[in-house]
Amino acid sequence: MKISAIEADLKSRAKAAFSLDDAAVSSFALAAPPPHIEADASIAWPIAGAKLLKKPPLKIAEELKAALGGAVEAEVVPPGFVNVKFTNAFLFGALKDLEKPDALHRPEFAGEKINLEFVSANPTGPMHLASGRGATLGDSLARVWKELGAEVATEFYVNNVGRQVEKLGLSLKARFEDQEPPADGYQGDYLKDMAAALPETASGWSNAQFSEYAVAEMIKLHKADMQAFGVHFDRWFLESELHAAGGPAKALATLKEKGMAYEKEGAVWFGAASELESDDKDRVLVKADGRNTYFLNDIAYHLNKFSRGFKRLIDIWGADHHGYVPRMEAAVKALGSDLGSFKVIIHQQVSLLRGKEVVKMSKRAGDFISLKELMEDVGTDACRFFFASRGPNTHLNFDVELAKKKSNDNPVYYVQYVHARITSIFDHAAAKGVDPAASFDEAKAAVNPEERALMLKLLWLEKTLADCARDNSPHHLTTYLTELAALFHSFYDQHKVLDPENKELSAYRLFLLKAVKGVIARGLGLLGVSAPERM
Repeated sequence: MKISAIEADLKSRAKAAFSLDDAAVSSFALAAPPPHIEADASIAWPIAGAKLLKKPPLKIAEELKAALGGAVEAEVVPPGFVNVKFTNAFLFGALKDLEKPDALHRPEFAGEKINLEFVSANPTGPMHLASGRGATLGDSLARVWKELGAEVATEFYVNNVGRQVEKLGLSLKARFEDQEPPADGYQGDYLKDMAAALPETASGWSNAQFSEYAVAEMIKLHKADMQAFGVHFDRWFLESELHAAGGPAKALATLKEKGMAYEKEGAVWFGAASELESDDKDRVLVKADGRNTYFLNDIAYHLNKFSRGFKRLIDIWGADHHGYVPRMEAAVKALGSDLGSFKVIIHQQVSLLRGKEVVKMSKRAGDFISLKELMEDVGTDACRFFFASRGPNTHLNFDVELAKKKSNDNPVYYVQYVHARITSIFDHAAAKGVDPAASFDEAKAAVNPEERALMLKLLWLEKTLADCARDNSPHHLTTYLTELAALFHSFYDQHKVLDPENKELSAYRLFLLKAVKGVIARGLGLLGVSAPERM
């Protein structure tokens, strides 16, 4: 049994005891209590239910305790909490269940079909730090949602059509001809390298050929960066594919059919904004010269996603796109709420620090540090763990020197070391002839406070992942793993794992450490971080 199962059982008992419907007990949940509370879990629902039931929270808590019966050991605490303790048998069973592939599946994610689009950097230059943060956020969330039982398809949208692509081609052509790029073009040294690799026959190329070549090469670089970063996309969707399939025309026709597009001053506009709470004014879809706006193309792209059967669309964008969110929300609403839901996650910028000094300039990429440079400097593991350690709404200061430290000051090293340390313990056990899979009598196991703290922490992994999904952020998982590592160190500093004089105790503690090692590896894997055997 896992914590969501026992939570569902207790919620059902509360629902029956107070004659309530599902909505009335929707906030019923087991939560980890603060460290100073001697309990395994806490229920705050009586406080929330006081207004509904028109009773004092403490009275509701007493009645809830009676309704729970012998399911758990319960205690009422003012002003209306019910603190519970789990049996050792439950804890042992929960640790065994953690080894199952679907151990962390939750019913609310069953049948979810999510399209998750992230990074989607314009193919006009190397990937920068914001791309790395978006890649970490998207890839980690995709892994978490899959771990919880959802079906997730990841996607990178490539804007390979439009004025920016034309500027890129002109900039490459200028470099090839040993000239400076246009003032509004791309100045980075990466185009010098690209130009140097062009064949001599490029002297006869058209501007469009330079653009096509430049985009193809940049996509190769983006794919290589993502592969090195441990990020896999199920699809790299080219904007040109959308146009070839007549996507913008279909989107425009859909909007007109729903009365959400009109003509004015020779252009086609999206409206009426007065009926859409998300946006504050009408927007141009087709300019007076007949060219589509990016807005119409983006609407077409999201309509395409819905047409592929996705019911939940999630986009991850950088902070510079914040103002674009309301109009896209309005557009998706106009397409029809029956198609499914749409959510944009905005992540803030990244600042690089070396100690207290802010790093401002790149060695080669122009006016920014590239993701590739940072990976080469501190390693992919540190990049991903550090990027994941803050919620997307928080500005991130990335301390390069800390990320390179091989000590417990470095949070990723601190967590990875637990996995390596436990591996060495198992190697030591094998060398001593101790069977790490030996059975023991669970009923006779004397669980000390440090061991119980470890067991409970392992139990809360499921809830931690649910928190990540709820808040659209993996930072809960980095915090969880750091706290689990601290509990392991506390246990290991006070207790001997292998005791030749007590085989039962050795078997029990090896069982516990196997569960810790498994959760550390699983958690790091969800963050795209390795779990080394040696350090």
